This record gives sequence, C-alpha cells and structure tokens, in this order.
Amino acid sequence: MPRTRSLHWSELKIGIVAVVAIILAVLLIIAVGGQGGLFSWDRYELRTKFTNVMGLKSGAVVRVAGVEVGKVTDVRLDGAEVLVVFEVNEEHQSRITDQSRASIGSLSLLGEPIIDVSPSSAGRPLQNGEFIASKSSGGSIMDLAEPVQAGVAEATALLQDIRAGKGTVGKLFTDEAVYREFQALLDSAEGVIAGVNRGQGTLGKLAKDDAAYRRLEASLADLNEMTRRIRAGEGSLGKLLNDDALARSFTSTAKSFDEISAKLNKGEGTAGKLLNDKQLYDRFNSITDRLDKLISSLEKGEGTAGRLLQDKALYENINGAVAEFKTLIADIRKDPKKFLNVRVSIW
Repeated sequence: MPRTRSLHWSELKIGIVAVVAIILAVLLIIAVGGQGGLFSWDRYELRTKFTNVMGLKSGAVVRVAGVEVGKVTDVRLDGAEVLVVFEVNEEHQSRITDQSRASIGSLSLLGEPIIDVSPSSAGRPLQNGEFIASKSSGGSIMDLAEPVQAGVAEATALLQDIRAGKGTVGKLFTDEAVYREFQALLDSAEGVIAGVNRGQGTLGKLAKDDAAYRRLEASLADLNEMTRRIRAGEGSLGKLLNDDALARSFTSTAKSFDEISAKLNKGEGTAGKLLNDKQLYDRFNSITDRLDKLISSLEKGEGTAGRLLQDKALYENINGAVAEFKTLIADIRKDPKKFLNVRVSIW
C-alpha cells in the first residue's frame, strides 16, 4: 500500500506542474498578444471606417503616436466602406478623444498595414464602442505607385516618339539630313576654333596678338581708372554722382519746377492764365479765327492788300511807277536847275 500511494503522488505532482506550465504559457500568450493587458476588461473597443484598408487584417497592430496600444479585432465590408473594429488598452483612453483621427499606416515602407491613431489632449475621450473619425493616409506605397506608373508611361511614350523620329530629338536621332546639318555645324565650329588658334579674325588676333591684348588691357585699365575717379568724385560725372551740393542744387531745381507747375495749374501768372483762363483762351481763339479769315481773303485777292498780292497788273503798275519815280529822282540829282526854276520879280 505505501508503494501505491507514492506512485499516485508523483503522478499528481507531474500533472500539477504540467497544468501550471500550460496556464503560464496561456497567460504569456495573452500578455504578448493583448498588448499590455492580461484580460479583456483591461481594453475597450473603438470603431472606424475607411474606403480602402489596403489589405488590413484582424490582429494588425494599433498605434498611438507610434506606440503599440492595441490590435485590430475585425475587418468587414459595411456598404461602400470598410468597418474596422479594434481594441485599445484602457490606460491610453485619455489620449484618444473626439479630436483624434485614425488612418492606415504600415510597420515599414513595404510592411503590413496597421492602424495609426493621432493622440489629442483636447476634446472628449471616446468610450467603448464609439466611432473615431478616419482620414486618408498620405505617402503610402499605393499613393506613390500611381504617379510612378504615369511617369513610366510618359517616358515610354517619349521613347516611342523618339524612335519614330517625332520632335527635334527624334529627328536628331533618326533623320539623316538633320544629322548631316548637325555634323556640318560641328565642322564649322571646329573651323572657327582652328582659325582662332591660327590668329585669324578679330577673336583670333585678340587671342594670339600680344599688341591687341595689350591694347585691350590698357583700355580696361583706363576704364578702371575712370571708374575710380568717378567714385572719388573727380570730374563732372564724379561730382554729379558724389557732390552733395550738386545733388541739393538738382533737388532745389526740381522743387522750383514743381512750384512753377503748381502755379501754372492754379492759373497764377501770365502763363498760368494762358493755360487756365477760358476767356483769355477764347480771345486767342477769336484772334486766330480772324487771322485765318484775313489770310484767306488775301489769298483770294480781296481788298487792297489782297489785290496787291494777287493782281499782277496792279503789281506791274506799282512796279513801273516806282521805276519812273527812281528815274525822276536821278534826273533831278543830275540837273536840279532844269526842274527847279525860281523867278523873282520886283515891283
């Protein structure tokens, strides 16, 4: 009998150890998988919706500000959207409010999708079963794939156009005439460079002729000296740029012109009245009209002055009378006695 009891106790000890090991293993698995909570009442449930979850599955990690705080428990279609249910440790409940937003992230650049929740200290903390607003996640692989694919398509189309000889680059690669013209341009450029190296032309002389180089250097030296003198205030241009008195004189002159312009605009003085007095303008306008009429009458030969200008016979008669008058004066000067005969009688 004692032998039998000993066997039963050893078997019981082995069983107790095995059960304790199993319980510890289960608790360890729950602790690791539950993200900090050993029991379900240490966590609470939140919900959100996305138009595209990009392969998100149950068991995916939930992060708040990059820290793992829970896991996804359910992903299912809900109409045109996808309902995502996830659990979060209660110790982080104060960080997830109605101002927080949920988005689809990834463990790495090419890793599996996860839920990223933005923390917020403002607003009301969300309770068990409530919805958290979602937002689109920027910078994902799916977002980058479309523009990259479009760029590859454009590059492929561009290469096809080049191969087909379209555009300037395409003609340069496929059109023999364009290639020959380009080759001729290169040959001409080589000829120009060769001429410069031989000292031909203005550029060649400048590159090879020491005298031309010295003249250019002397011109540059003169230009530098002129610039220095101008900066030093020497000469008329230097004084114009550096003399404060001259600047004040120009300023005073400009001010005087401004004052004159102001007086003209106000109608002060003769010139101002001429510009602004309507009566004076009307008088000048009337005088101008009369002059126009007088000139028109003279051109038509009206009046004495008009006939004198336009009547050829009258002009010839006057011209003849003047000529005879000149002849008479000349005769009088030659023989005054002939024309001046004075008789004196005494009674």
